[in-house]
Amino acid sequence: MEFPYTRPRRLRVSSAVRSMVQETRLNVNDFIYPIFVCSGNGVKNPIESMPGIFQLSIDEAKKEAKEAYDLGIKSVILFGIPEHKDEIGSEAYSEDGIIARAINEIKSYLPDLVVIADACFCEYTSHGHCGIIDKKGKLLNDPTLELLKKEAYVYAKMGADIIAPSGMIDGMVRAIRESLDSNSFEDVSVMSYSAKYSSSFYGPFRDAAESAPAFGDRKTYQMDYHNAQEAIKEVILDVNEGADYIMVKPALAYLDVIRIVKDKFPYLPLVSYNVSGEYAMVKAAAKMGWIDEENIMMEILTAIKRAGTDIIITYFSKDAARILNK
Repeated sequence: MEFPYTRPRRLRVSSAVRSMVQETRLNVNDFIYPIFVCSGNGVKNPIESMPGIFQLSIDEAKKEAKEAYDLGIKSVILFGIPEHKDEIGSEAYSEDGIIARAINEIKSYLPDLVVIADACFCEYTSHGHCGIIDKKGKLLNDPTLELLKKEAYVYAKMGADIIAPSGMIDGMVRAIRESLDSNSFEDVSVMSYSAKYSSSFYGPFRDAAESAPAFGDRKTYQMDYHNAQEAIKEVILDVNEGADYIMVKPALAYLDVIRIVKDKFPYLPLVSYNVSGEYAMVKAAAKMGWIDEENIMMEILTAIKRAGTDIIITYFSKDAARILNK
């Protein structure tokens, strides 16, 4: 294709012109803010590897959710740090569990806030894996699905708007959808971690959620980072099982996967998770004075959206919202 002689720089001559022709625009509505909830009262434990992020008791989590909501952030995703862990992660599906109670209180306090409940077991099991483990250390897929059904039911009963299964357990979307529908929660959505990679970028999250595996790794159920096209298969399975939202995790090192998935499924809301390691690297480099934190943050979030993401789960949510609100 030939173009008549022109000067592209004419479209960059001022900030007003650059803004007018901007192809990708971030909006506060694009963000989901993660919150880590722990037991106690008045607890605000800083997470050393994630500056600015805390383990919060429910009363403090409500304040954090309100701050995000007042900035225009419409949704939070909750992760729990239980008092008690066991082999089957029973606190994950207890109505007295930390996340069940947090959902109930946050939704009562902020009924218009969209509350997403991460549904997994790594934070709740004594071994740190995402489901039931046999004596040889193998994750048992179908027995784990039965626990996921219980977990989804409890979270929906407590008021969650969206259930987000993150364990990459085969059949997890169908199991959760069946559990929700059979208990009259047809309007509760499923946001599946459809293409979740076994990644070294999760390290700081495991500090925050106290969810590192006690042995082995999660490579048998999370995706191999060498593979991109495999993400299509994983998403197709989730879509066929009834996923309302699909997700790619991590985001920054997987922009190609985001684009592949969005091109294949343009009609579904695509979520990408700007994960803890991506956040921590920016914070650490900024602390050393090596980068401009604010500009790097906005460039990263814009790149994630430019790649095809509709919604971004990010620990930068509040900071980015303050900039966008100016």
